[in-house]
Amino acid sequence: MAVHAHHHHEHEGAALTDAAQATLERAGEQWTTMRASVFEALAGFAKPASAYDIAEAVSKREGRRVAANTVYRILDLFVGANLARRVESANAYVANAHPDCLHDCIFLVCDSCGQTTHLDDDRLTKGVRSAASAAGFSPVRPVIEVRGTCAECEGG
Repeated sequence: MAVHAHHHHEHEGAALTDAAQATLERAGEQWTTMRASVFEALAGFAKPASAYDIAEAVSKREGRRVAANTVYRILDLFVGANLARRVESANAYVANAHPDCLHDCIFLVCDSCGQTTHLDDDRLTKGVRSAASAAGFSPVRPVIEVRGTCAECEGG
């Protein structure tokens, strides 16, 4: 099945942080030192990270304890501003590599190693929204996660 992806630039490193800051500020929010620390910690994880993982990373970096509740509030803001995506089944978060592009995401979650791959398939997500609407439901944020085994864990 072909993936009907739209084209966008995926940011990395400092460019990702700059794009996140610009997106948050366009949304009328401030890019505080704590928000920057939480975003940098989140972006530094290779796999989805929990608020506790992020709080621990920020605490080590800051040299003081940062509460998971503080991180949860910031992550909620980031999800609302499209800077991060929540992997629902893992209760964990990933940085959005293209925060300036708003669309529904599909996550492939490996049950063996936890690696999560983000896909864009606008045709599929539009179909999910259409099916929900046809059933009389107003979809706000479809969550599509496929659990299974990644190619590395499959051995190929």
